[in-house]
Amino acid sequence: MSKSPPFLPLLRELVRTYQAFERYSAAHVQQMGLTPAQFDVIATLGNTAGMNPKQLGHKTLITKGTLTGVIDRLQAKGLVRRLPDPSDGRGQIVQLTAAGQALFEQVFPAHGKHLGQAFAQLDPQQLAAAETALRRVREALEHRHNHQAAEVQP
Repeated sequence: MSKSPPFLPLLRELVRTYQAFERYSAAHVQQMGLTPAQFDVIATLGNTAGMNPKQLGHKTLITKGTLTGVIDRLQAKGLVRRLPDPSDGRGQIVQLTAAGQALFEQVFPAHGKHLGQAFAQLDPQQLAAAETALRRVREALEHRHNHQAAEVQP
């Protein structure tokens, strides 16, 4: 019988932590009448002049196909508008309407407070240690990904 890789417990805990965060966060966002993707778009566009869908997709990590539907539904609710992109005649800028900005100003701090209640169980040293450990894991993954991408280059 082969021995499990030493990183496997970390991987399992990372996934479980992400799932727990998503459940906790999504439940609160849904109580505010939004889907997690809609909240993500509103939070990303809040206090900005807007951005094109490519920028918005990159910042939210929502795929292009999903993002189009999310923007359509937010537009139907009167929370965002699509404007011509002055730097690209074929492009668009998505920005919050006045109602969307007002909603952002209401839900963003409320959600931050909600998340803060969970993280309040950790002291500042524990928060800093967790952040450092997660950053190191991310950097190791990014380093390996970049190394593999360089190997594939002709």
